[in-house]
Amino acid sequence: MQPEANKIKVAIADDHTLFRKGIIKLLDKDRYELIFDVQDGQSVIEEVSNKDNQLPDIIIMDIEMPNMNGYETVAWLRDNFPDIKILVVSMLDREETIFKMLKLGVKGYLSKDMEPEDLHAALVSIFNRNYYYTDFITNKLIHAIQQSDNAKEETSSLLNHQAWASLNSRQKEFVRYACTEMIYEEIADKMCVSPKTIDGYRDVVFEKFNVKSRVALILYAIRNGLVSV
Repeated sequence: MQPEANKIKVAIADDHTLFRKGIIKLLDKDRYELIFDVQDGQSVIEEVSNKDNQLPDIIIMDIEMPNMNGYETVAWLRDNFPDIKILVVSMLDREETIFKMLKLGVKGYLSKDMEPEDLHAALVSIFNRNYYYTDFITNKLIHAIQQSDNAKEETSSLLNHQAWASLNSRQKEFVRYACTEMIYEEIADKMCVSPKTIDGYRDVVFEKFNVKSRVALILYAIRNGLVSV
């Protein structure tokens, strides 16, 4: 049995009782600890605001819920409990919905027709790497950017971009690696530097590009022609 301290603490917010209970059955008690399961966003706020309650590492959340929907709940959690990570599990797969949720800071997005192993992979990746984005989500984002009315105006070489030009060669190298599937520890090995140095590169790049997450950095790079799509 996995030690209690190493278990991933999970909560669930979904108004469909059958689906919620089904997710609970998928959570191996040796790997996960269920903190709470509720049917709407307002209940999420009440649970995490209760000082007697333990906070979850990850909340599995639907979007369409009564009283307080997923958008409002994620925005509130981002402002009040930013360390709690959100995995959206929804039937909504429109590009604008996915894009809006990623901009709000969710760490992963799955469809409700997922396979059970997808849920486990997502939870482990979010817990260990801070994100989980499938090819489906990436392709949706790229398509949305390509279809934008301003795509041609937005796509220009970063070599001519003031923020890009202000980076040194090692920071630029970090940006290119950050736009791959490598985790930060792997990037550190690739660049032969310490993880702390990578953290420094990341902080500088985020500030220069005015972004707050790796997803936002990748989207910025796509828009500006650093990543070919």
